[in-house]
Amino acid sequence: MVGGVGDLAPPRLRKATTRVSGPPDSPPDRGTEPAEPGPVIGEARWHMAGAVLAAAFLTLLLPSELRLGPRWLLPFLEGALLVALIVGDPGRISRRSSILRGLSIALVAVLIAQSLWSTFRLIHELIVGGPHTDQPGPLLAAAAIVWVSNNIAFALLYWELDGGGAAARACGLPDHPDLAFPQQMNPDIAPANWRPRFIDYLYLAFTNATAFSPTDAMPLAPWAKVAMTIQASISLAVLGLVVARAANELK
Repeated sequence: MVGGVGDLAPPRLRKATTRVSGPPDSPPDRGTEPAEPGPVIGEARWHMAGAVLAAAFLTLLLPSELRLGPRWLLPFLEGALLVALIVGDPGRISRRSSILRGLSIALVAVLIAQSLWSTFRLIHELIVGGPHTDQPGPLLAAAAIVWVSNNIAFALLYWELDGGGAAARACGLPDHPDLAFPQQMNPDIAPANWRPRFIDYLYLAFTNATAFSPTDAMPLAPWAKVAMTIQASISLAVLGLVVARAANELK
């Protein structure tokens, strides 16, 4: 009995013919698959909220000549913005929203405006004289409030602008950071899924204000370099003028 062509072909040939006509057995190209997103690690809100409340309290302690507006205005505005942020993203900071980001930037802008105004007024009174700069005690108290308030405000500025904000950093750090912390430059010393927290930016602000240069994180983005230069200049001016004036008054 005569069979078909396929029956007369050798077994190896029939197997090869079947393999060619079927779907390819090679695995898919792994390089074309999208990378899996990393874990979302939100930052606790209370560090940042505590800094805002501390800045508001220091504003209440400022003399009227060094405050921007009525005594209650800025603390009330800062508290309202903080409450709105907590209600919009309770718990850990992980929700990415343009509205929340705008509110957070507005809060930082208010704190920076108050700090810069207080610094300008203090330096003006140190140069031309004023009721709070004629005696060492009130002078040192006012200068200490202004200096600490500046450091808190700039810490919040770094915290808000670096890497797109806390909510953006919770989803992952950028490949090209604005501020390079030691854990980013040397990942071997950092724990898994490390993220900079507010305490890291607070430490950065205080060391920049005392050393007048970066000691912990290196500024890479232009805005970071400008902000750190302004903060260091303010700190140098306040500390230098206050110490000179206080020493002159003690003679």
